[in-house]
Formats: sequence, structure tokens, C-alpha cells
Amino acid sequence: MERLYSETPESVNARALAENLQRYFVTRLDALSQIFGSDTPFEAVEWFRDEGRHGGGVRYEARDDTLYNRASVNVSQVHYSDLPDKKLDAATAISAIVHPANPHAPSMHMHVSRTQMRDGGGYWRIMADLNPSLPYGEDQQRFIDALAFVAPHQFDEGAEAGDRYFYIPALERHRGVAHFYLERYDTGDFDEDYAFAKRFAEHVIEAYISIVSDALMRRTEISDEDRVFQLGYHTLYLFQVLTLDRGTTAGLLIHDENDLGIMGSLPSHADRTLLESWMERMVPPQDALLRAIIDALPDGEVVEVDAETKLRLAEALRRHYKAHPDALNLQAKSPVAAPTVENHR
Repeated sequence: MERLYSETPESVNARALAENLQRYFVTRLDALSQIFGSDTPFEAVEWFRDEGRHGGGVRYEARDDTLYNRASVNVSQVHYSDLPDKKLDAATAISAIVHPANPHAPSMHMHVSRTQMRDGGGYWRIMADLNPSLPYGEDQQRFIDALAFVAPHQFDEGAEAGDRYFYIPALERHRGVAHFYLERYDTGDFDEDYAFAKRFAEHVIEAYISIVSDALMRRTEISDEDRVFQLGYHTLYLFQVLTLDRGTTAGLLIHDENDLGIMGSLPSHADRTLLESWMERMVPPQDALLRAIIDALPDGEVVEVDAETKLRLAEALRRHYKAHPDALNLQAKSPVAAPTVENHR
């Protein structure tokens, strides 16, 4: 099966950028496996949109379960070159999440995407956030310094928007300790914005690899209590992604051909009992969503979020937002509205 892609210059360049960044990041992560893990490389997994007629993508998933709890580096492009009634030319993205197995090494999420409209307009979404199970001030400061260095003119806006987006009202806390988020970023100069997106992603990757490498070398003692904190944080991460993240929900509502890839950000295990304890904090109809999420998990207290569970969770979210479309307004707050789902209609 073959994937077809958009041939407009902006979308061609955006896909080349995403694929180059993917190769770069996976190479750096595989190098960590050679040093600290089982030297098992990431594995490519393909998916096809409409059997490839409208694109698709490739994600690289961690197979080294010594070093990684879960890790996935996804690249995709969905396009509508053959459908002139569509307003969207193509949506191209790299979205990466790394959850180290060592609770003293922080998780990290990064997303860079280009939305190209048929009329020639377009914009970027640029995100990065550091998500530790056990916070260390030095890691937080290094990540913030990296963001401020690579985005000196955009830092204040991106940090403020990121703090707003990754806040969890029901739990009165943020998902991580350092956040950056630019939505619908467009200076009017494609080449300049492309160069910024490239510099930003490369700098974030190198900063994160450095932070994790140092953590793995220095923080080798892991207690049972550390594992308990990690499980609690991974449960919070799952909770935020499934109840608040607009990108996850939009991807599931647009199509059902990459559910496992979209759910690639979820850690390997969650605490079902902890999720149950948060039910009373949810406002309607999101209480029904959390109930559906819990019901989609396997029985038990500490449960594995395997492929079958991810598919059940994806379907639970789709059913909920189709039944309660207004509940999309209760998701994470974004300073600039992005009509992601509408672009694909």
C-alpha cells in the first residue's frame, strides 16, 4: 500500500521537516538505549488514511522496555488534494512523547505541525512541555532556559499559553513543570516560520536528551515509593490527555484509522482506584466521560494500558463527544481557537 501526499510547496516542506526531525530524535533516543537500556531500537509502525489516498504516516515506538516506559515519535500528513470542496490542503505534524522507565528522569512531549489551507494561507502549532513524575528544579530550569534561548521573542506568549493549556482544573494543578504553546503561529513569512519551527524542535530535542542523560547517570537509586509516585503521575497524565487535550480529541473525531498512534502518548499503566477518586471532582457531562474511561480499563487497581485498552479508550472518547459536542468547550483552554476538526470537513 502506498501513501499519497500533498504536492503544494508548503506541505512538501512541512513533511520533509517533520520526517527529518523524526529521524533525528529517534537516532538520539536509540543512542540512549545503547548506553542505558537494552540496545533495542525503536520500531516503525505505518498507518494509512483512506488506504493511503489521503496520506497517513509512520510512528516509531520504543521497544526497549528497560529504558522506556513508553515512547513514540509520530509523523503524519493528512491531505485532500483530490477533494476541491475541502478548505484544507494538508495537516502535517510530528508529535513525540517519551516516558522513561526511571521515575527520576522526566517525560517530555513535543509537537510541531503545519496546517496548510487550499487558499494558500496556513499556520503552525508549536508545543513542548517537561513532565516529571518526581520534579527536580534543575531539570525544570534547564528546560525553561532552553525554551527561552530558542524562542526569545515568543517565550512569554508561549509560556503563558502553555501554562493555561496544561492546567487541570479538577485537580488544581498543571500536568508538567515547564510548558510552551504557540497556536496558529504565522508571521506572514513561511521561510522564517519554517526556520523557527526547525530550530525550536532541534533545540528542545537536544535539551531533553541532555536532561535525561544526566538524570540516568546520576539518579540510579529507585525506591518503591518512587514507583508509587510515578504511577500516580502517569495516571494524572492519562487523565489530562483523555479529558482535556484538544489535539487528542480532534484526531479521534476526524477519523478512526490511527487510534493507536493518537493514543501513543499514554503511559503503560494507570491506577484505576486513583481515577475513581477523581470522579467527584468532575462537572457534568465530563463525569460521564471519566466513568467511560474507567470502564474501558481492565479490571484491577493497577492496570496495563495495552493496545486493546487504547482502542476501547479511543472509542469511549468518540462516543462521548458525539453525544455531547458542547463538552468540547470544557477542554484545555487555548488563547487562540484552532478549527482543527472543521478544517477536515
